[in-house]
Amino acid sequence: MSEVHSRPVAIVTGGSRNIGRAIARALAAGGASIVIVARSDKEAAEAVVRELEAAGVEASFVLADVARESSADIIVDHALQRFGRLDILVNNAAIRREKPVEAMSFAEWHEILGICLDGAFLLSRAAIPHLSAAPAGAIINIGGLTAYTGAPNRAHVVAAKAGLDGLTKALAVELAPRGITVNLVSPGRIGTDRSHAGAEKNPAHHARNVTLSGKEGTAEDVAAMVAYLAGPAARFVTGQTVHVNGGAFLP
Repeated sequence: MSEVHSRPVAIVTGGSRNIGRAIARALAAGGASIVIVARSDKEAAEAVVRELEAAGVEASFVLADVARESSADIIVDHALQRFGRLDILVNNAAIRREKPVEAMSFAEWHEILGICLDGAFLLSRAAIPHLSAAPAGAIINIGGLTAYTGAPNRAHVVAAKAGLDGLTKALAVELAPRGITVNLVSPGRIGTDRSHAGAEKNPAHHARNVTLSGKEGTAEDVAAMVAYLAGPAARFVTGQTVHVNGGAFLP
């Protein structure tokens, strides 16, 4: 293991593009060193690392499939070997496909739950001992609006994101005695690049979930809330679902 790092260290899964990339930038701006996790796009992960390093931030990346049980230890060990500590875990990795439920295979169902929900469980479990040793350990899960509103052709995505809400509450209660906060940020309609594999170009639920202003949010809007929840000002906030949706859903 490397010498213990002086800056807080954050792991961001799905950190190579869109909301994940914005989260990495926001946490870096707040003083954290960053470990980007991407499933396969090495070029995109390297580009984020170069960007952060150019801004004077220490950063690294690891390619791993968060749905695989063995990946969790690989990712956490990478952070510890590189920086010697772990303070923040952001479970952002997700795939949001659309398909009618009666046409959905079990493999397609499980692929989405594996990445969104199993991955968050596995990473959290591996990270807990190290977050417990941090001065202010934090887990932030990234949910989704359709977990609360429903959506056609997204049974797997809705179930996975709703499961993240439950996992967040359970972990918040269990980990509070160890000084770890656990919260969920639920983005609404956010303008993102949907050109990559696994992204639906025009999700059907977008026509239903309209913001009060009529405008889409940005990845930076979501990232700002994540940075707050990961920071020292939010130590009294845990077990919460924070909606960043422009008023499209009012719980």
